[in-house]
Amino acid sequence: MRTVNDIVPPSRRKEDLSSEPLRIREKPPRFPYATLVVALAVILGAIGALFYFSSAKVEVTPNTISAAVQSTFTSTSGTGDLPFQVITAQKIASQAVKSSGTKLVNSYASGSITIMNTQAKAQTLIANTRFATPEGLIFRIHSTVTVPAGTTAKPGTAAARVYADKAGPAYNVAATTFTIPGFAGTPLATKVFAKSSSAMTGGASGQQPVIDPSTEAQTRAALKTALAPDLESALKGQVPEGYVLLPGAATTTYDELSSDAATTGQVEVKEQGTVTAVVFPNAALAKAIAASVAGFGYQGEAMTLTSTAELTLVPTDGIPTTDSNSFAFTLAGTAPLMYTVDPTRIAAAVSGKTRQAAEVALTNYPEVKRAIIILRPFWRQTFPQDPAQISVVIDSQN
Repeated sequence: MRTVNDIVPPSRRKEDLSSEPLRIREKPPRFPYATLVVALAVILGAIGALFYFSSAKVEVTPNTISAAVQSTFTSTSGTGDLPFQVITAQKIASQAVKSSGTKLVNSYASGSITIMNTQAKAQTLIANTRFATPEGLIFRIHSTVTVPAGTTAKPGTAAARVYADKAGPAYNVAATTFTIPGFAGTPLATKVFAKSSSAMTGGASGQQPVIDPSTEAQTRAALKTALAPDLESALKGQVPEGYVLLPGAATTTYDELSSDAATTGQVEVKEQGTVTAVVFPNAALAKAIAASVAGFGYQGEAMTLTSTAELTLVPTDGIPTTDSNSFAFTLAGTAPLMYTVDPTRIAAAVSGKTRQAAEVALTNYPEVKRAIIILRPFWRQTFPQDPAQISVVIDSQN
């Protein structure tokens, strides 16, 4: 039975209800699917990146040696184990000098030519044989010349000096070609001919300004000194790619070109310098040097010279000309040689091998000084079977 005390007045019922704590039903936690998806994506992306950027690489430092050389070599023109090539460069320097007066001059131009013969037999040209420029200017040889037999591909050649038929500056012609008028209308017209590699000089006539001989000698000496570095620079520009020019393998000649009147009261003194050198393919010369070193145990591996600064070439019989077939010389000094590394050979040596087996295999290659093996991902320990999938990098700086 309820008593009065058990009955709550309406005014208090609201207060009591408001004083009770608010109860909110909690939902059970949901599984973090989104987070899991993101994590899996990151993991899979990382694994994919590892495979995408996977690599099999060998970084090779070539082996080098320093060989002491003191040997005699014979090279052949353009062919053989040690071929050579002749290169030339030419420069002219001039300077205006105050004249010391005038004199009557009546001189003949002259210069050097190379006579070529494409016949299968030698050709003799008697003294006073005429040579004509394309413009019809006539020059003559003053002594008999015999030109060796040759072919169209490799004519027989002989050097000769020619002299202008008439005095005067008109015959101071630049380098040109020559025909032999006496052979006109015969088969020999196209079989025997000539060319010059430098200008004809010395032709003059009439009153010409002159300078004191001692002043001219001093001026020409200064011009030669000024020409030397220009000739050296020009010659280096003629060296074919892959060839080397050795110290002592060049010779320089100077020609006194005829002086011309400059401004009033002055004479222009001109000096022409011509440098001729013999060059060799780097790889062929390196192999020849390595083979000449006693006790080296060279087996014919490919090599290159990394520097020629400490080598000196001494010709046995002078620097060869463009028509020389062979060239003998002595080479002395120190030759720094570097083995040539063939990437395909290295890739084939390590293909299909484990890291350890590859390291052992590369120790048997004389061209390898040091090899760094890089395999990615990190758990990869074997090179691919296909050598094409292996990258070989040559580091020749160390």
